[in-house]
Amino acid sequence: MRLKELASLLTLSRIDGDGMTEIAGIQTDSRKVRPGDLFICLPGHTVDGHRFAGQAAEQGAAALVVQREVDANLPKIVVNDTRYAMAVIANHFYGYPSHEMKVIGVTGTNGKTTTTYLIEKILRDYGRTTGLLGTISVKIGAETYAAERTTMEALDLQRTFRRMRDADTEYCVMEVSSHALEQGRVKGCNFRTAVFTNLTQDHLDYHQTMEKYKQAKGLLFSRLGNTFSPDPGDRKFAVLNADDPVSREYGHLTSAQVITYGIENEADVRASDIRITPGGTQFKVASFAGTAELRLKLLGKFNVYNALAAIASGLAEGIPLQAIKHSLEQVEGVAGRMETIDEGQDFLVIVDYAHSPDGLENALATIREFAKGKVICVFGCGGDRDRTKRPVMGRIAAEYSDYVLVTSDNPRSEDPEAIMKEIESGILPVAGAEDRYRLVADRRAAIQMSVEMASSNDVVLIAGKGHEPGQTIKGITYEFDDRLVAKEAIRSLLNG
Repeated sequence: MRLKELASLLTLSRIDGDGMTEIAGIQTDSRKVRPGDLFICLPGHTVDGHRFAGQAAEQGAAALVVQREVDANLPKIVVNDTRYAMAVIANHFYGYPSHEMKVIGVTGTNGKTTTTYLIEKILRDYGRTTGLLGTISVKIGAETYAAERTTMEALDLQRTFRRMRDADTEYCVMEVSSHALEQGRVKGCNFRTAVFTNLTQDHLDYHQTMEKYKQAKGLLFSRLGNTFSPDPGDRKFAVLNADDPVSREYGHLTSAQVITYGIENEADVRASDIRITPGGTQFKVASFAGTAELRLKLLGKFNVYNALAAIASGLAEGIPLQAIKHSLEQVEGVAGRMETIDEGQDFLVIVDYAHSPDGLENALATIREFAKGKVICVFGCGGDRDRTKRPVMGRIAAEYSDYVLVTSDNPRSEDPEAIMKEIESGILPVAGAEDRYRLVADRRAAIQMSVEMASSNDVVLIAGKGHEPGQTIKGITYEFDDRLVAKEAIRSLLNG
């Protein structure tokens, strides 16, 4: 593909140099550049790709995309916004792969990972070939590998879409983060369906206000097509949580057909008669395609919402409700999402990814519904992230738990003791909490302590990191998996 063809995609662009230059590939990381590649210089929050134009040239780059002058004697496409240009160029270079399959995007503060897993299983069980992109993993055909971030950059995303189509993928189910929407990572993606789970406090270190956070999520729905088609395969759907007031605004933003789900309010797919036990969750669902009673192995009311979102998405694709029910009832769980750790102990240990106030409250409220003994909570808050949620999460932990062990999450560049003190400021005002908590910076020690404190019928919740295999402290990531550490602690206790 020639440089001038790529430049022609952008009206506000000019070529500086030979427009007939052949482009063999595209990169945004100068270390990955190979001879013949186009290197796109992205301005980042901490690193500016323009600084590495010279290194890209040394690696054999054939041309550059820039938005300011650089010290490299190569043909260039000069644009106003290289991030936007990247999305446009990547779409074209990889042949607009999202137009060749049905892409279902899930956004919201909590529940994205579980909801994508449920939707993907429903589709796969019904005989559809599927791909999955999200926080935990990337699945292309029979291949699955760990994900680096919730939603990829535009270049990596289009490259991955192309790999999916080359593997005959019919449906891609993906998580769409607010950061990705705000930064334009999913611009140019042809979404078939956009799913909204909920909006609660998180990521205010980046978005600054809840209003801006809400607006970022809303981009997924405002961009969801503006045409109608008699062909069912071309129709667009917005699947919205009727119990979240933000859904009304998102429904107004989109031209897609709106399908609502919920528990408290009238909805197109609605759950009732919810029963939560240590072994799972039962509920009845009434929908525009019939009724059914489900027995999930997943815990909690919030997982009822996740299941309802998946049901609505499946029904939109014409999958019978009974087939959807069969798929959902087979799901054992999702890694690090209310995951039970069982080493034969007589108390329950649960690991959950809850790292926002709403996520922590949902997890603890669920446990409170079936706990026969004490509830012991181990959690911390990430460093270099939204500080305003720390005291809020401290209060929630103290109100729902019998004992709280405040510890480190990923402190990153911050002092763990300072983070714990901010959490503590939310615990202390809770009546009677002064003798029901402890600050333990060492997460491994805190988990060990929680297991040693537990008696028969107690429930230990280890919250915040879920599936994550590492802990980042002062710029270094150490191997650390809550699930493995909990297993070691339980075995140590049982073996005396």
